[in-house]
Amino acid sequence: MKNKKIFVFFPDGVGLRNFAFTQFKALGEQKGYEIVFWNNTVFSLEKKLGFAEVKIENHKTHPLTPIYSRIRKHIELNVSRKKFKDDVYPTYKFPFNYNGFINILKTLFIRALIAFNSSEKGILRIRKRINSLERSTSKYAYCKAQLQEHQPDILFCTTQRATQSISALLAAQDLGIPTVAFVYSWDNVPKAMQVVETDYYFVWSDLMKKEVLQYYPFVKESQVVVTGTPQFEPHYDTNLLQTREEFFEQYNLDVSKKYICFSGDDETTSPLDQYYLEDLAHAVRSLNAKGYNLGIIYRKCPVDITSRYDAVLAANTDIIKVLDPIWKPIGRQWNEILPTQADFKMLYNVCEHSEFVTNVCSSTVFDFVAHNKPCLYYNYEQPQLKKGIRDIGQNYKYVHFRSMPSPEAAVFCANKSQLESLVRQILDGKVSNVKEGKKWYEIVAGKNPTQASETIWTAIENCLKK
Repeated sequence: MKNKKIFVFFPDGVGLRNFAFTQFKALGEQKGYEIVFWNNTVFSLEKKLGFAEVKIENHKTHPLTPIYSRIRKHIELNVSRKKFKDDVYPTYKFPFNYNGFINILKTLFIRALIAFNSSEKGILRIRKRINSLERSTSKYAYCKAQLQEHQPDILFCTTQRATQSISALLAAQDLGIPTVAFVYSWDNVPKAMQVVETDYYFVWSDLMKKEVLQYYPFVKESQVVVTGTPQFEPHYDTNLLQTREEFFEQYNLDVSKKYICFSGDDETTSPLDQYYLEDLAHAVRSLNAKGYNLGIIYRKCPVDITSRYDAVLAANTDIIKVLDPIWKPIGRQWNEILPTQADFKMLYNVCEHSEFVTNVCSSTVFDFVAHNKPCLYYNYEQPQLKKGIRDIGQNYKYVHFRSMPSPEAAVFCANKSQLESLVRQILDGKVSNVKEGKKWYEIVAGKNPTQASETIWTAIENCLKK
């Protein structure tokens, strides 16, 4: 009997970490599947990893698709605001561009279509329009020809949020090939980031399933499958563990010090992030003067290419050690800065050998909780905040933070004057979010974070049987 052929589709690079660099492929092959990576990225899976791949060389979406996608997002957020009587949804929007005549015309066009279509029916009209545009492209015809040539039994798309995936998925559906989309991130559903429509949606948890059905009434319950996410699986691979001595020697850390990890954010989420690092450095200096022996591991956001931290780092070289994520840029866009397998090992050991992590609202809370380590969230304004700069307090009002089982699921620092005391209490074991953080982790990522890849293959098998 011929093995079922699974096309694992990478419309962009964000899914590589979950589905190319984990045990996902090996598990599928153990089950007897023929796995082919349908690759729309500039990263060569065949050359770099030796994986069978079909490259998509035609990357052209319809020129109007990005515009209509923005219209769709705005309408969905408007509908959610009205439907749930909640003013959080407009905060997910990016401001319109009125710079220059062309941008003014484009913005007026977008706003007019939003105004005429701000309803559930309007969402469906806009989605239908996007699909019509994408079916008219050369990329649609190109992808359809590739699918006809290779004849996969199912198409598994590694993210639901990429416009680059629309024409390819439409081509598969028009050929009668079942399609699956993996919902990529814990905050994506309320933010109206479901770009594609597929036969099935794989989600992290019961919470995310509830959200998909809540925000997308055209999706049936039978289409949404809870699988977990491979994102956290490497934290349970003890083969990645280095001794404290090995890790500290490799990265030139001082074995006599205890290190706090500062996990950097992207510029959109935390535009004044460098000042929180500076505050932590001041707190560490003060504690060191009182008899502690502390250092800071600064791990930047992998897609942050700004120089905004440079002055703080230069002024604190004696206590801050920079451990850049082992990601490689292979293009000019943020989603073309891609992870490497070596970064799994680094992140595992940063979590294992740091005392705790501090950041602004990052999901690294779950990475560290997996290692039984606390997380401190900054939740106060910086004096450098002024009009036009985003206040980080907005982040904690987002829908995905309402999944916290209690305020103790993270250690919140609500005032700069509290920081040194909170750091000290965490180090002394008097304050921790690990117990409640684990409950939150289960709510968000599901009950079996070590088995997500296995569960996804079981779900794919069930889809093939239908």
